[in-house]
Amino acid sequence: MAEQERMIEAILFAAPDPVTVRELEARMPHGCDAAEALVHLRRRYEGRGVQLCRVGDGYVMRTAPDLGFLMERETTETRKLSRAAIETLAIIAYHQPVTRAEIEEIRGVAVSRGTVDQLLELEWIRFGRRRMTPGRPVTFVVTDTFLAHFGLETPRDLPGLKELRAAGLLDSRLPPMSMPGAKSEDDEDELPLEEGDQSELFEE
Repeated sequence: MAEQERMIEAILFAAPDPVTVRELEARMPHGCDAAEALVHLRRRYEGRGVQLCRVGDGYVMRTAPDLGFLMERETTETRKLSRAAIETLAIIAYHQPVTRAEIEEIRGVAVSRGTVDQLLELEWIRFGRRRMTPGRPVTFVVTDTFLAHFGLETPRDLPGLKELRAAGLLDSRLPPMSMPGAKSEDDEDELPLEEGDQSELFEE
């Protein structure tokens, strides 16, 4: 019986999913009693860091519930923003408070709901006050979470157009009007969108 316990122990440790009694007996030598061996093995693991657990019709080795905290690990998930989200975020940051219609006017294309929802989910933007204009459209502003992520105290600390280009952080094809100081920058630095670029850059 001790040898049967060892065989079951080896099978369960290597199995990615719960293993049934029938599957155990099919792997073990003829004449073995997997069910009885499981009873003995379960007793042997009582109170230990790893336990023999039954899941449905199968059996699996699992960490003791009270030691689950030792297996926890915090990870940082990297989420890459789409070009549409980056442009929308830049427009909100530099032109806040800004409405959806104003964002679309600057970008030249419609802003999808998914783009705004993604920025709201990241808590980088939030709803601002409604404009006192027909329809009372809602405005968008950046949040303290956005400022903290980029090491800024206030939106006024955002870099200007020249600084972004000097650092190589501004794509020359980004709509110039989406950034501050665009009208005052040298005209030769502002590259207009070429035909065919818009569908590529603003794909939602």
